[in-house]
Amino acid sequence: MVITPDVPILKYKKIGNVKYFELVAQPVRREILPGIYVNAWGYNGSTPGPTIFVYPDDEVCIRVYNQLPQPTSIHWHGLDIPNNMDGVPAVEPSPQINPGCYFDYRFKITNPPGTHMYHSHFYTIVQDMMGLEGGFIILDPDEKKEDIQRDFFIMLGSYTLKNIDPFSLKKGVYDINPFSMDANFFTMNGRCFPYTNRLLIEKDDNVRIRFGNIGIANHPIHFHGHQFLINASDGNTIKKENRLLKNTILIESGSTWDIEFYANNPGIWPLHCHFPHHVSNNKTLPFGGMATAVVYKGFDSKRYQEYAKCF
Repeated sequence: MVITPDVPILKYKKIGNVKYFELVAQPVRREILPGIYVNAWGYNGSTPGPTIFVYPDDEVCIRVYNQLPQPTSIHWHGLDIPNNMDGVPAVEPSPQINPGCYFDYRFKITNPPGTHMYHSHFYTIVQDMMGLEGGFIILDPDEKKEDIQRDFFIMLGSYTLKNIDPFSLKKGVYDINPFSMDANFFTMNGRCFPYTNRLLIEKDDNVRIRFGNIGIANHPIHFHGHQFLINASDGNTIKKENRLLKNTILIESGSTWDIEFYANNPGIWPLHCHFPHHVSNNKTLPFGGMATAVVYKGFDSKRYQEYAKCF
């Protein structure tokens, strides 16, 4: 089972051979740190939106309701689907969804198992930067429990909050400036460290972590205390003989990457972007931003709790 910390899973109803999902594009108030909220856009009350899970050969219908003040669409990033379902109204026969309306995206899953994403492809400079994005994961029906014991998905993101004093963390509700390229808050699944959820594992687990990135920045993600294998890129499995052994991986805008490691070094280990400004909250001290921790079962988490009291 794939865990998406701090992000819900999108449920479906199966009627005949079709899985029916519903997404509602709407304004969302997201708490990125205790007492610090952003007026974002998202799906079903969440940004990132709920994670969608399917299997190869599934027939799906995803009804998207638009409760935004402007038209929207959804692009199924990395999926091989019919042209009129791809969600780019400017150049395709795929329609825009006007406010108060809905559209049914219908397609068959023809890609192999892998990690993908979905996001707006209408007024993208505003809508993507406001938070209209989510994970779309094609599960492997043949994967065995002994192959992977822990499986996580993390969507990387960033916000530029308006009217917040530099080098401060004053609690309140803030609007987003989607046109700014100088973000001051960096997130994993819509939260900043230490408000991010830890990734809990056990010794001798085989662990997979899936990363996705829709935003404007690239993020070199570094993992302490372990080496990992890069086993998939953009939802495509890399042959075992071609996998690189690393401890830092660049998650570029528009890409997904899957890593795997063997849990053989118990402790509490940081997992974070290596750009210094990206591991701060509004450029304040101490450590924050796009970071979490991989925590082995049985290890004390008081440091996390004490750090959180700073807020």
